Amino acid sequence: MIKVALADDHKLLRNALASLINSYGDCEVVLEASHGKELCELVKHNQPDVVVLDFNMPEMNGYECANWLKNNYPDIHVLMLTMYDTELMLIKMLQSGVKGFMKKDVHPSELHKALQAVMEDGYYYSVYTSNKLAGFFRDSAVTPIWDKILNEQELRLMQLVCTEMTYKEIAQEMNLNPRTIDSLRDTLFEKLDVKSRVGLAMYSIKHGLVAI
Repeated sequence: MIKVALADDHKLLRNALASLINSYGDCEVVLEASHGKELCELVKHNQPDVVVLDFNMPEMNGYECANWLKNNYPDIHVLMLTMYDTELMLIKMLQSGVKGFMKKDVHPSELHKALQAVMEDGYYYSVYTSNKLAGFFRDSAVTPIWDKILNEQELRLMQLVCTEMTYKEIAQEMNLNPRTIDSLRDTLFEKLDVKSRVGLAMYSIKHGLVAI
């Protein structure tokens, strides 16, 4: 029996997903959480085999939760449910230890297949996801792959520029010198080929780096 934990802030969707997974026969939902922080507390007392995460959640999103699980419970397999499937998003998820990706409109049989695959093979990537990743690496022959990947500071700055905080307030939030923030911002301008804070915010939303 595959023990599954779910984290999604939409209760109706989470309940429907739990009922579906329990209907498979070889899977059982043992934990349900409304956000990543709650899930992290629950797994300390009841460790599942697989965690199915929504990406956009309050308090701790799917990316942050996956990172925490990788560092604290590396044996737990993480599957990510998201409507965002850009190449940048997929690469960031791989870095955070996610073992498979599925869009929220996935067919029920594919979800079952994914749960079985991560237990048997350690990962699950659909043909669609594999093709997107292949395209990303192919394009990297022109634009180096590392120029498209954000480090933790850059990712945090991308999230904060979507708020009403000034750059000075962002510097205080990140415990950095304002000049360091200016340098990070200018690096992002060049790396992502944008020219303004609005451009950074639009890029963040387009690639699912922030919830809207």
